Amino acid sequence: MPSLPPSRPKRPLPPVPTDQPLYIAADTLKGRGTAWALAHRFQSEQREQFDDGWGSLAQSFDPEALPPSTQIIEERAQRILSGNQSPDIPFDQSINPYRGCEHGCVYCFARPTHSYLNLSPGLDFETRIIAKVNAAERLQASFASPRYVPRLTCLGTATDAYQPIERKLGITRALIEVLQAHRHPFSVVTKSSGIERDLDLLQPMAEQQLVSCYISITTLDPALARILEPRAASPQRRLRSLQTLAEAGVPVGVSVSPLIPFLNEPELEQILEAAAALGARSAFCIPLRLPWEVSPLFQDWLQRHVPERAARIMARVRDMRGGRDNDPNFGSRMRGEGIWAQLLSQRLHKACARLGLSRERYPLDLTRFQRPATQRPASSAPEPSSQGSLF
Repeated sequence: MPSLPPSRPKRPLPPVPTDQPLYIAADTLKGRGTAWALAHRFQSEQREQFDDGWGSLAQSFDPEALPPSTQIIEERAQRILSGNQSPDIPFDQSINPYRGCEHGCVYCFARPTHSYLNLSPGLDFETRIIAKVNAAERLQASFASPRYVPRLTCLGTATDAYQPIERKLGITRALIEVLQAHRHPFSVVTKSSGIERDLDLLQPMAEQQLVSCYISITTLDPALARILEPRAASPQRRLRSLQTLAEAGVPVGVSVSPLIPFLNEPELEQILEAAAALGARSAFCIPLRLPWEVSPLFQDWLQRHVPERAARIMARVRDMRGGRDNDPNFGSRMRGEGIWAQLLSQRLHKACARLGLSRERYPLDLTRFQRPATQRPASSAPEPSSQGSLF
């Protein structure tokens, strides 16, 4: 009888943290931006970890029992167009087919929106995704309203419209089909190569000046990208998507956002050069923003991944934000204030001038819009919601 192979020794369980409730050890959640189920600002209940003596608490931190799977929650939205009242954003309304994002970017300014759903802006934001399954239907209804006037529209402004679940659900593609059918112009910002799937829709729209695309590239370092944006496409893959769009005649720009001092900020010129060489026409960048719960999440990430630079990075962020972690004021919130913010702006302008990159958004044609043939009564047609500055 053959002898049994020796059993592997059990790995020691990681220590159970006591200072951060509902926290899962970061090294057990591969592919997640944060392991912290941070309590949101509206939460009235407080929970603490408690060991009842049966070992259940330690078992919950067993690496073999993790990570949690992504949950998709279907939602039937009442409206899909959100109006913009911010003077420092170059579009009038936005479309977001999803709430939450699997990309897990730790710096994402949209994380606090999960608080309104009574979910954590931390781990829940990237593991519990709200999918607006009737988005295309609501967009069609909006266009049918006699009161509707075409306006500059951006797709995927809060969370990425091409995050991984889009491959299965196709909500973004359905929205673009409606936009194409009625010749409504739009722009889209993404860090996913999934946008190439819809090239058959984007290319003919580009010929009519109805679409512009922006690829978000925060770093050229794949090692940094893996921990900063764990489920997004690699930097090299994003550059290839940019090139594919450009070669197909789709106007494409690059977003180097957010710029994080002493982390990806030194790469600004290199990223712009790489994008320009592959066909980018324009560029913009936004300094790091840390609204509400994003600040403790990001600072926790700094201590875990770059502790030797954490204090220096936060000191420079506060220099740009009037001594605070975040500046929510219109105008300054998108560019920062102070000497460092001015130097950053000068670097961007000089690099764009040298590389032939426009600082202006690509102009879109609003005059081609065609209203659906069957119009609904004005009283029953949804109007874009009014959205102020949440952060």
